Amino acid sequence: MKEAPASCRVLVPSGVLGSGCPDEALARGVSLAPDCIAVDGGSTDSGPYYLGTGTSKMTRQATKHDLRQLMLARDRLGVPLLVGSCGTSGTDAGVDWMADIAREIAREEGLRARLALVYSEIGPGALLPYIQTGRTAPLDPALPLTAEQVEECEHIVGLLGYEPLAEAIADGAEIVLSGRTTDTAVLSAVPLMRGFPAGASWHAAKTAECGGLCTVETRRGGVFFTIDADGFEIEPLDGANRCTPYTVSAHLLYENADPFRLKEPGIILDAADARYEALDARRVRVTGSRAEVVPYTIKLEGAGGHGYRTMVFSAIADPKLLARFDEWLCNLDAWLRAGIARVFGLGEADYGLDFRAYGMNALNPVPPAVPPHEVGLMTLVWAPTQELATEIAKYCNPMLLHFPLNPDDPLPSFAFPFSPAEVELGRQYEFKLNHVVTVDRPDAFARTVFETIGEGARD
Repeated sequence: MKEAPASCRVLVPSGVLGSGCPDEALARGVSLAPDCIAVDGGSTDSGPYYLGTGTSKMTRQATKHDLRQLMLARDRLGVPLLVGSCGTSGTDAGVDWMADIAREIAREEGLRARLALVYSEIGPGALLPYIQTGRTAPLDPALPLTAEQVEECEHIVGLLGYEPLAEAIADGAEIVLSGRTTDTAVLSAVPLMRGFPAGASWHAAKTAECGGLCTVETRRGGVFFTIDADGFEIEPLDGANRCTPYTVSAHLLYENADPFRLKEPGIILDAADARYEALDARRVRVTGSRAEVVPYTIKLEGAGGHGYRTMVFSAIADPKLLARFDEWLCNLDAWLRAGIARVFGLGEADYGLDFRAYGMNALNPVPPAVPPHEVGLMTLVWAPTQELATEIAKYCNPMLLHFPLNPDDPLPSFAFPFSPAEVELGRQYEFKLNHVVTVDRPDAFARTVFETIGEGARD
């Protein structure tokens, strides 16, 4: 009988496919003989547009560059390659987009591989039975999920755990391109399917989810982690970079409110008793992580369209006005709203007018103690149609160029950085769902399709 391996080694080239991994760093990772290559392909960090439209944030060219690197490395090693949350938001269209790129690369490089496409998009009708039977729950500060909310979504995805990806590999997949997964699921899939401890596997995956973000020099490529029976070790791919107990332990706080506990589908990672030990100047060993089994829930993400926006950007450098900026902006807002009601016959529920003063308090709600010498004022107009949003923005235009602090002041002059000043931003999208659904099995919303790509490919 073949002896079970003592460890499982995972190469994580970067925090997201398309952000790049230096060739030298990747080559060093390949030389360490990983048991799989795994990388995240998306996120909701950049807002609801990409989920609402089913399009990728990353460029096709950069994505193809990185995927080519990894497919060639996978072919040399003969190990599985896993990509999660394809196409940024993990829609069915995102998986298909990534699959088209993989097919191109296989043809161009003369590669042949068994490909699994794991879809996780959910039709509104599939969620209704869960709503009706009380198996959905809101995440703070959302309200209970309704059928109406679901119907408002252009796309809905469920964040898969590791199980559908592991099942695809067990069924012969050499490359797994998945819909929306948790960031950690794609990295922990192979160690977990091979029976390595859940605490160490999930903790290592959480640490490595953003590639080099858990290292000292975060832009020098990804990381390499090794799971064994007692814990895990992690090191940078770049031989001159370093992991330290501080950089490794700190990453559990990344996008996580609790410094010790992390919720994943079916488990809670408990790192309260974890120990972080520097093995040398660049490697860290972690022991003591545990995983608690909990009811299996899948997080839902949904986005839908909500009107259209037009933006105007103006630059203000009037010292008198900037010294009393809040007063000036309040007067401007009142003046414009009164005019919009008079000219367009619109109530405030019929449109949106939003000001963001960059350099004053657009990012920080507390104004600076000393007035800045200039402010960039972003004016955003929302309306049910693009035409109306632009018409309202054009109405605002003269006041965004010449609105005085006091009615009897000489007209000031501000600056538009481009002409025309109005920039149509297109359809606006918003997140509609922030909920979880309790399921009977991990693959409740997963659908897997296999194909063989490359030279002489046949199913």
